[in-house]
Amino acid sequence: MAKRVIWSRRAQRNRKEILKYWSARNGSNLYSKKLDRLFRESIRIIARFPHIGLPTDQANIRIKTAKEYFVVYEETDLEVVILAIWDSRQNPNDLKPQRAQERSVRSWQS
Repeated sequence: MAKRVIWSRRAQRNRKEILKYWSARNGSNLYSKKLDRLFRESIRIIARFPHIGLPTDQANIRIKTAKEYFVVYEETDLEVVILAIWDSRQNPNDLKPQRAQERSVRSWQS
């Protein structure tokens, strides 16, 4: 059974900025729509199989690759919290995942 998915404010902001960037760069939202489908499909998979992501050095935090992006998430007993969507071409030292306690109330059920 799939776990409930919670989006942190940071992950929501990351997703919006990524999609906005590609729409502006390409002068079309076609690629942004494709990326958004990729992110959502990756998150559906995470919700069903939370251990699919690579473990990190922080307990319960994992990373799943979606093309050149990382979906960073934390698994709890009942839900998966999407902490960030990160472009893997950026400096990894700038990625400091937040904990589930700092999440948004926005949820998404797969």
